[in-house]
Amino acid sequence: MFEPDLDTRKKPGIRRRGIYILPNLFTTAALFAGFYAIVQAMNGRFEFSAVGIFVAMVMDALDGRVARLTHTQSEFGAEYDSLSDMVSFGVAPALVMYEWALKGLGRWGWFAAFIYCAGTALRLARFNTNIDIVDKRYFQGLPSPAAAALVAGFVWLAHDNHKFLEGFGEDIHWLALVLTVFAGVTMVSNVRFYSFKDINLRKSVPFIVVLAIVGVYVLVSAYPPGVLFLIFLGYSLSGYVLWVLDWYKQRKAHKAS
Repeated sequence: MFEPDLDTRKKPGIRRRGIYILPNLFTTAALFAGFYAIVQAMNGRFEFSAVGIFVAMVMDALDGRVARLTHTQSEFGAEYDSLSDMVSFGVAPALVMYEWALKGLGRWGWFAAFIYCAGTALRLARFNTNIDIVDKRYFQGLPSPAAAALVAGFVWLAHDNHKFLEGFGEDIHWLALVLTVFAGVTMVSNVRFYSFKDINLRKSVPFIVVLAIVGVYVLVSAYPPGVLFLIFLGYSLSGYVLWVLDWYKQRKAHKAS
């Protein structure tokens, strides 16, 4: 799962103070992609906006990995990464969705966009302050890149598939509002989402895992808008599934005692 605001930083005591070019080039590329998404939305080219947000996800996922591989983590890079995330996964998706579907809803439209934008800011702030105390296997709240992918994927799918758009008619605006608010609120919730951090890519895996990865790539390449939207929709709902399972286990244990 793409997670640009993963634990790309070292602990505060061992961060360096210098500015390193290589990882910050990827962060700058992510920032540019987010800014590009905003500009294209203002020009009414929403499919390019959605693609820009997905490109920002890839670039921001790479900057932390490059920094770790080259041992160039720094305090500057950590702060720059958070500011880039706020633009690419907070401001950009909110403005893209507002320009595409929420503008015609008046105050409800911009209020929904603001909820999403504020949710991203709060999510990033909480992530930065809790980075050393949370369970690394899970994220607290929906990660901001996944929320951005959910919003951007919906815009891309609706813009690319006219049958999908026509099926909802005018209700598409209210559906967009609900999805935007859902993403924003879920980011600041206490619902747990699996982080995939405990997966060690250096270890050998069964051949079926390799086939599954290839299958995912084939599906995404076959129809990127629909498949990417379904992937991140499923991920955004997975946290609530985990919450229900945990609640059921606790209830069962309570009855047994």
